[in-house]
Amino acid sequence: MTQLPESVLITGGTGSFGKTMLRELLAAGVQELRVFSRDEEKQDALRNDLRDSRVRFYIGDIRDKTSVERAMAGVDCVFHAAALKQVPSCEFFPMEAVRTNIIGSDNVIRAAIEAGVRSLVCLSTDKAVFPINSMGISKSMMEKLAASAAREIGPDAKTTISTVRYGNVMYSRGSVIPLFVRQIKAGNPITLTAPEMTRFLMPLRDSVALVRYAFDHAAQGDKFIKKAPASTIGDLATAMLELFDVPDHPVEVIGWRHGEKLFETLASAQELAQGEDLGDYIRIHSDARDLNYSAYFSEGEELPGEVEDYHSHNTKRLDVSATKDLLLTLPEIQDELALWTESK
Repeated sequence: MTQLPESVLITGGTGSFGKTMLRELLAAGVQELRVFSRDEEKQDALRNDLRDSRVRFYIGDIRDKTSVERAMAGVDCVFHAAALKQVPSCEFFPMEAVRTNIIGSDNVIRAAIEAGVRSLVCLSTDKAVFPINSMGISKSMMEKLAASAAREIGPDAKTTISTVRYGNVMYSRGSVIPLFVRQIKAGNPITLTAPEMTRFLMPLRDSVALVRYAFDHAAQGDKFIKKAPASTIGDLATAMLELFDVPDHPVEVIGWRHGEKLFETLASAQELAQGEDLGDYIRIHSDARDLNYSAYFSEGEELPGEVEDYHSHNTKRLDVSATKDLLLTLPEIQDELALWTESK
């Protein structure tokens, strides 16, 4: 980070993103880090693993604004990662997604403004674009809440609110890659939903880099998107089988799960028309207009040329070999392969 924050709060701080960001900030020299989550067992495990007096642990739930406000007081920067992220569970319990991803996020946003936090970065997902499932809809509403609050407080406010959006994080908790590892090691069939589905593939380190980029560069209401390659689910499974040298391992196609798409979209054409290509990232500028639209009817606006949605079917497509190369950059895969080799 170009400007190191004095103190940082990470909601959902015991999750995959939270723990990685926490360690990076400790290494960078941040003097106070607050981990906010509702799971005391994970907090205790992380506390014993880190043993660092700079880290303070807060038990609470973003659904409860009072507990959020208590953890937020005096904080310089907030990374909002707490969420319900599993598509099937949100499909079966959509009001839980509403309470956490929408109401809980609004609690975080409002508490950050009231506390005078310098920067709030809210983490979103590709599933928020053209959402068809409860998880995506709730995260899309989170983005709308952040944009509305940013518009409301304006560019000169003490607090800068931004959002980031990225695709599947490789080897994150609940993702398909650790599931494949468990199935291979247990001798159970690898279960595929639909081999032709495509998904963005992004190492956790890239999601952390995106959030840090937003902290350093965001103007009020900005949204940042990380460009990423993709592969089919079938090619991902084949790459895993080849890495573990089990080409004859059984594969079972189980069909589409509740609320799934054939491909995911990171940015719509309409967003890209307002966007700025920054190389590895895309900045979507805030729409700061108010409800007085009449001026725009008379003034007009030049329409951009034809722009296509940016999705996992038209991004850079990784074949099996390239997918293996990307997998081998993950420390978790390196560790699992070493253990697998030792056990044979």
